[in-house]
Amino acid sequence: MPELVMERPVHSAEFRARRFQNWIIIGFLYSFFYMSRYNFSAIAPTLQGIFGWTKSNLGVFETLLPLVYGLSVVINGPIADKIGGRKAFLIGAVGVVIMNGLFGFLHILIQTPAVWADKNIVSETILNYGLSKTTVLWTLAIVWAINGYFQSFGALSIVKINAQWFHVTERGTFSAIFGVLIRFGLILAFSGTPLIVKFLPWYWAFWIPAIVVAVLFVLTTFFVRDTPAAAGYPDLDTGDGTVNVEEKVKFKEVLTKVFGSKIMWTIAIGSMMIGFVRRGVVDAWWPLYYKEVQGVTGVDLAPQLTAWGIAILGIIGGFAFGISSDRVFGGRRAPVIVIGFIGMIVVLSFFYLADVFQLGPIAAAISLACLSFFVNGSHGMIAGAATMDFGGRKAAGTAVGLIDGMQYLAGAFVGMLVGYVTTNWGWQAWKLWPIPFALIGAVVMSLLWNTTPQRRASH
Repeated sequence: MPELVMERPVHSAEFRARRFQNWIIIGFLYSFFYMSRYNFSAIAPTLQGIFGWTKSNLGVFETLLPLVYGLSVVINGPIADKIGGRKAFLIGAVGVVIMNGLFGFLHILIQTPAVWADKNIVSETILNYGLSKTTVLWTLAIVWAINGYFQSFGALSIVKINAQWFHVTERGTFSAIFGVLIRFGLILAFSGTPLIVKFLPWYWAFWIPAIVVAVLFVLTTFFVRDTPAAAGYPDLDTGDGTVNVEEKVKFKEVLTKVFGSKIMWTIAIGSMMIGFVRRGVVDAWWPLYYKEVQGVTGVDLAPQLTAWGIAILGIIGGFAFGISSDRVFGGRRAPVIVIGFIGMIVVLSFFYLADVFQLGPIAAAISLACLSFFVNGSHGMIAGAATMDFGGRKAAGTAVGLIDGMQYLAGAFVGMLVGYVTTNWGWQAWKLWPIPFALIGAVVMSLLWNTTPQRRASH
């Protein structure tokens, strides 16, 4: 039987300060990765209006980016383990800057935006260079999909770097702290980008994040290090069973540890179930729901409350789940994740009833914010803590590749499905269809209720 409680290490003030420098920089870099990934979803109603797209057209984007991201994060995980998190993050940052810059630059394809009246197109978009609407749609979708490839380096790199700097008993709490910076990225996307397009042309919603990512690329280059040893400190015994951390990483060893583990595959299935709820409701589509059902836009009160509520409740959920898993459950992640899935079912049901009884856009904002508490609390435990725990320092990147990849592959399925469901059965069905997946997630993760990383002798 593995130990259910581990002793927390004590660090010097100097070490903690150096560790803070490391994660605050990559934390803000990942915040702007988020902004440069979710900026499309945040202003989807605006882009729909300009290009004359249908919900199914928007579904192409919401399918391709998660699909490419999900496949890439699996492929790039071993690469991040091989070359190190810092180099992998820098590669991703270069690509994110280029793809967001290019997506915005392609505004030159538009001569005259579409004209709408009462949710119907009166006049189609007039395009330059003799291009068809379909050609422009797929050109932009492919650019956005390539952005997804480079985005995949972000989560891999963060977990790879931080797995070297944090003990198992610190990772749950740290994942909550780090979640603050991720939620900051979502605020920037869902609250900030609608404000950008209110005062500037839409393409600045892609150019501004690209500029900030470029600045943080420079800071990461000069001030971030992969391991304590690279920063001049002794390497940390992280308590995850990793031995001989100085030994060169071998692909076969890493792949066997992750892909040959029943525990990792169980966690991956749990992550996929989170993905159905997260990508289907919390991280996309709700701006369009507000436009079509509630008649409000991104700069109005309810969508702004939603953007901030999703972030703030996501932060609180991250702390509640992280601290509980560390302090109450002794480093076990599964119990709080099961609680999270049950909470998702309850909130989605309330969200459905809120529109049945016509409680209005504020009730919708409250529902989405509460859903974020359970979704992001669970996601932080799976993607941030469990991957470090069971992947270890050597295989952390590959572990994230499997876990995050499964979640985004679920998201790829969701992209086209939500467009189809909302077109044919309306927005109420959008709230109900994720519930069976949350139930499956609760059952699957309950199988790991007492599971912690196997502890080996320290070296």
